[in-house]
Amino acid sequence: MRIWVDADACPKVIKEILFRAAERRQIPLTLVANKLLHCPPSQLIRALQVPAGFDVADNKIVELTEPGDLVITADIPLAAQVIAKGGHALNPRGELYTADTIRERLAMRDFMDVLRSSGVETGGPAALSQADRQMFANQLDRFLAKHA
Repeated sequence: MRIWVDADACPKVIKEILFRAAERRQIPLTLVANKLLHCPPSQLIRALQVPAGFDVADNKIVELTEPGDLVITADIPLAAQVIAKGGHALNPRGELYTADTIRERLAMRDFMDVLRSSGVETGGPAALSQADRQMFANQLDRFLAKHA
């Protein structure tokens, strides 16, 4: 099992939780982004820089993900592709996507896209709270205890 991180938009505090978990559980972790990222010195943690472009990092993550791997992402279409490939997807707020919930999330995402394209202001997600961080850390620990 490996952990892949859609790192372009992943909050720093979530990356730090992931770094500690990878070391504690001895699980390889790779940050994938189209910009250069700093990683702590570790045999288990690395950064993979991909060329700039729409969905280039997402496509690389899908390409590299194997069944059973965990992908950290808030990107719903990426999560859907990972799940279809037999992987697992967890968002930075602690929601573990499943085959059932990802369909619902895709439908909501498409609905919101239609609203935005018709001129409706939908706003963005709320700032990551301490409760979100705790939920992420707890869900990650539960997942790793079960699958690692």
